[in-house]
Amino acid sequence: MEKPRVRFAPSPTGALHIGGVRTALYNYLLAKRYAGTFILRIEDTDQTRYVPGAEKYIVEALEWLGLQPDEGPGFGGEYGPYRQSERKGLYGQYAQQLIDNDKAYYAFDTPEELDAAREKAKESGNHNFKYDSSVRGQMRNSVSLPEEEVKRLLDAGTPYTIRLKIPTDEVIVIQDIIRGEVRFQSNELDDKVILKADGMPTYHLANIVDDHLMEITHVIRGEEWLPSTAHHVLLYRSLAWEDTMPKFAHLPLILKPTGKGKLSKRDGNKLGIPVFPLSWDGDTPEDSFTGFKEYGFLPEASINFLAFLGWNPGTEQEIFLLQELCEAFSLEKIGKSGARFDIDKAKWFNQQYIIQSSNAELAELIRPMIEEKGHKVETAFLQAFCGMMKERVNLLPDFWANGYYFFSSELEYEAKPIRKKWKPERRAFFDQLKADLATLDPFEATNIKSTIVSAMEANGFGFGDVLPIVRVAVSGTVKGPDVFEMMQLLGSEEIQARLEKGYAAFDEIKAAVQ
Repeated sequence: MEKPRVRFAPSPTGALHIGGVRTALYNYLLAKRYAGTFILRIEDTDQTRYVPGAEKYIVEALEWLGLQPDEGPGFGGEYGPYRQSERKGLYGQYAQQLIDNDKAYYAFDTPEELDAAREKAKESGNHNFKYDSSVRGQMRNSVSLPEEEVKRLLDAGTPYTIRLKIPTDEVIVIQDIIRGEVRFQSNELDDKVILKADGMPTYHLANIVDDHLMEITHVIRGEEWLPSTAHHVLLYRSLAWEDTMPKFAHLPLILKPTGKGKLSKRDGNKLGIPVFPLSWDGDTPEDSFTGFKEYGFLPEASINFLAFLGWNPGTEQEIFLLQELCEAFSLEKIGKSGARFDIDKAKWFNQQYIIQSSNAELAELIRPMIEEKGHKVETAFLQAFCGMMKERVNLLPDFWANGYYFFSSELEYEAKPIRKKWKPERRAFFDQLKADLATLDPFEATNIKSTIVSAMEANGFGFGDVLPIVRVAVSGTVKGPDVFEMMQLLGSEEIQARLEKGYAAFDEIKAAVQ
């Protein structure tokens, strides 16, 4: 394959949905697979929907995921500017070229006249009004009006849009890399506005002009853009650019966790799952979202999960680092069917990456979380903690949720095992065990285990009689990592205090049920 030039072209209208991230990922992977170029282009022609901070968010999300653009705003490149609002002067000349070649026309219809046309169509039973070849002769445009009237309106500065003139009775054939041959009847298409009254292009014109001038070789985007592709092919043809038209690949939808319906940004708040890469603070709670990063996902795991939402390598391998994805990726292995957003699978991916991460890496990731809770800890302690816990968590916040007792002695004791296992008449045994543990030097896991086992055997007790009591006294729960390693990390002095406090609490718990 020739070195591809691909672009990720989001609109800065808010937070970047995870579906957009997958589009960026697939563009990036194709570029890197064949030593090509990954371009970020900001499509901000619709200034009414522009949201301050959205472009910065897009860049930060791509950088967090490791999808660094080769060209784009702030990244350099020879095909800029890379914001469409800064390219405004380019588009008018191509719109004029289309008019000069009878491929487009001026439309002077006011919003009121368009509304009236829609109402008239409804009265005739047509609820899907289209501005097309069947109605353009009845509207106020340069097709229906005399040439001198068109000139007069233009000279008078009358507001106008420019519409693409769709030919009649043609079949537009598209060869899509993912979907194969797709055919459109031109009579079913409307005369799209390509240049707005404010002089800004619509998506359709700007997209084609920029892709051509930036020498884009492949357009990889969501399937919702497939219906517009017929217009885009006609634009390429009308501008005599058909020979350099990029190849198209329309990606399958990302479906809700149920598998029914497209995953929307609202599903995040409704279902309590992340559907954005980073958190976004909107004007209202409904427009504010928790991101994959803040939810506790690693960027590598997020990339791996997203890659499999539509693509399959055709092997049993599931864990792919970004470089491995670049080497294995191909557009031909993307399916047509929608991909279910399985949050449990996403957590599984994250767990695998957490397990593979070094204790040092994890310690630095969770340190802010621990310190936010008011606990200052030494690096060696935090790394050892991560080593004990990393096979027991799915998300980064789970380190605190499942292991808070490593940092706080204010424990909430699980009552059920205490009611079942704690026998006040054995208090003397546990007090002696505590005293025996206090004499250990060094206070290490092997010595701790040996001391507890010896005490159990001397008194005819089994592990089930002793270890649950010790574990709950130390951590408040019967769950957790190896109890002897946990005790070593907490240290002799802390263990003595916890055992003393725990035994007293167990007496109260037991008394409460008698």
